[in-house]
Amino acid sequence: MKKYIYGLLLVLFTFSSCEPKVEPTKFSVEALNDLFLTTNDTKIKFQDILDNHKGKTIIIDIWASWCGDCLKSLPKVKSLQAQYPKADFVFLSLDKKMSTWKKAIEKYNIKGDHYYMQSGWKGAFGTFLNLDWIPRYLVVNKNQEILIFKAVTADNKNIQTALSSQ
Repeated sequence: MKKYIYGLLLVLFTFSSCEPKVEPTKFSVEALNDLFLTTNDTKIKFQDILDNHKGKTIIIDIWASWCGDCLKSLPKVKSLQAQYPKADFVFLSLDKKMSTWKKAIEKYNIKGDHYYMQSGWKGAFGTFLNLDWIPRYLVVNKNQEILIFKAVTADNKNIQTALSSQ
């Protein structure tokens, strides 16, 4: 009888831990208030970054110039830009030095709005995203709702589906 109960408990525990996690559709207050730096070294809240693109679909690319996967994905990002010219592209950098970040934007001819994540991986924004890998892509709709919370490749089919529906 004990084996039966232990087996039943194991099955219940396994299935209860397999529940799909609900991804957020709104940014947390802490993430919205996290400070970034512009290419002109001006501080800006993430909410203000979103507001600069109000009424537009936004693709957010979190990257760094030292990240091989990020650099390999740039052609795919540029392809998305060509396919969806009405979408705005926002690049958030996790580079260690701002000078390296700025040089990479120019070197790789990355078009879009660029911001430096001064709070890093463990700041309010990174924590909200549970950031554990880059590149990381998000899609935000015209109402500042998160459509795609976690994609790690620029050619993720969910990104194209979300962009096509906008």
